[in-house]
Amino acid sequence: MVTHFIFMSSSYSLGTRIALDYIVKNAKVQEEIKKHLDEIIAKCGKDVSISTHMIQADDESWKSVIKADHFFKDIKVVEDLEEFIKLIKKDRKIKGIDVAKYILSKVTCTQLKLQKLVYLCFADYLCETGKKLFIDKIYAFKYGPIVYSVYEKYKAYGYEPIEKEKEEIDSNGIYEMPSKSRILFAEDGVEKILSIDKTLEKYGKLSASELVEITHRKNSPWSKTIKGTLESYYPIEIETIKNYHKYETI
Repeated sequence: MVTHFIFMSSSYSLGTRIALDYIVKNAKVQEEIKKHLDEIIAKCGKDVSISTHMIQADDESWKSVIKADHFFKDIKVVEDLEEFIKLIKKDRKIKGIDVAKYILSKVTCTQLKLQKLVYLCFADYLCETGKKLFIDKIYAFKYGPIVYSVYEKYKAYGYEPIEKEKEEIDSNGIYEMPSKSRILFAEDGVEKILSIDKTLEKYGKLSASELVEITHRKNSPWSKTIKGTLESYYPIEIETIKNYHKYETI
């Protein structure tokens, strides 16, 4: 029998679980495993989602691990520690579209309302923590702040409510929220989910026009930024949001 020690995590960019497999032959390997775990935490964050498993298998192959326990089926085994860390770090930062999908799992939105809620989630989190909720820039358009990637994905809906995405509905018709798992996996994920939920509780029941009125208020970050078009648009600076978001609160 052979002892396998396995690090496991998730790669949302690959859409699968990932694993790093060690064959435990002696104390030296055990020391290496400990060092590698410390390196993963140091490079990916203390709150990174990592599980560890020890299993006895017939030989050193991954097939023998699956034979010993089908829990390990359909997992991508990466070649080395560097690749494992790279895949995890890639998903530790979220995008505006991740927040948009989570909002849509909780609130029925038109494209315009969704844009305002994504922005307000960003602004609330920034002012509460001093950190960015997602990596995208916020731009000033005619009808208020937007995240361009969210605009591009949902613009075809116009003024109609955005449909729930089919891949987020299971075979029994039950609406799932993989977007929540995606955010929770990110850096400060729990903190981010709690902040988003708090913002949605505050603004989620308002109409698109009511939200536009809020983001268009005198001295709001949007009002302090040059307005753009699809051909030429201007970002609302982080410091502007920090200084003027207080005029958008209710």
